[in-house]
Amino acid sequence: MAADRVSIRPARMKRASRAVTVRMTNYGRGVFAKRRFQPREMIGRILGRVIHDRHYGSEYCMDLGQGRALEPDPPFRFVNHSCQPNCGLGGFIAWDEESSRSDYVMYLEALVAIAPGEQLTIDYAWPVGSAIPCLCGSANCRGWIVDPKKLDLLPDLRNTERHN
Repeated sequence: MAADRVSIRPARMKRASRAVTVRMTNYGRGVFAKRRFQPREMIGRILGRVIHDRHYGSEYCMDLGQGRALEPDPPFRFVNHSCQPNCGLGGFIAWDEESSRSDYVMYLEALVAIAPGEQLTIDYAWPVGSAIPCLCGSANCRGWIVDPKKLDLLPDLRNTERHN
């Protein structure tokens, strides 16, 4: 994620509640588009609590690097994984003129055109030690929720899964 410094007022950020909804899927809750999104369009800001603990982990946390994790608030805490995602994470440094303070802003961005009712997904790209079997069902499914560059490090896991 590249971080660019820009001046932005929080009141101008899009309200995610107007753009998305949370519904049940076959594998838990998911986030769905309420309207059409164009490629590179910001869907909404990901808010939550930043935890400064390199050993912290949860089902929903997002690794920010340098021993920090974001525990996202709804609705974006429920964005599911896909090996062929339609969204990605973006971020930038926002400068608030009124408070003379900067803050890192993380957001969900459309990678492709997204139709109303379509589930929003990202590629979790987890490290090898956290890999689990993938149920995304996409045409390009890797079979594992893992960083695609590290997939070749999982041959033993793949063989074990096939024989069970």
